[in-house]
Amino acid sequence: MSFTDEELYARIVAKDSEALEMLYDKYERLVYSFAYRMVQDAQRAEDVVQDVFSKLWRDHAAFDATKGKFSSWLLTMTRNRCLDILRKVSKQQEVGLLEKDTDRATETVGELPEQATEWKEKSERIREALSYLKEDQRKIVELFYFHGYSQDRISKDLNIPLGTVKGRIRLALQHLRKRLEPERGDLADGTIDV
Repeated sequence: MSFTDEELYARIVAKDSEALEMLYDKYERLVYSFAYRMVQDAQRAEDVVQDVFSKLWRDHAAFDATKGKFSSWLLTMTRNRCLDILRKVSKQQEVGLLEKDTDRATETVGELPEQATEWKEKSERIREALSYLKEDQRKIVELFYFHGYSQDRISKDLNIPLGTVKGRIRLALQHLRKRLEPERGDLADGTIDV
């Protein structure tokens, strides 16, 4: 019998370990590939996989099907965990959504063509939407979302007030939200929070 991701998630909330195994089998490669692309280390990528699926089991991270696909939400959790790790080890890596890194990330998850195609399409739409931002907003968004910089670090590195950084991020997200509104169902819980 085949279950949807949403049905499996509901079963996990009810402490059904078989449902967790089914989701793990389905998404482990995708999560690992994405994590490895970010952290560039096999052991750390494996740790991210374990952390993400443990969080599903222990904490029942709140998935809302009205905001997007389960796979997008899972990759957002993966991205956030990778950024936590990168901050701890003071590494700054590209997520793989911009320019040439998009193709490399897609190649990494090549064993799962459906997810790879979906990921590439989303990244292209986000990249296109980013191109409409003012240069100062785009730079801050890229540093914050794609390089994992904190708002404090951006403020110090660019020598601008913290309030200005926060304001530019807020304005950029408003512009991105308007630009991506037609795809919002697909992207709202995707790679960047819009």
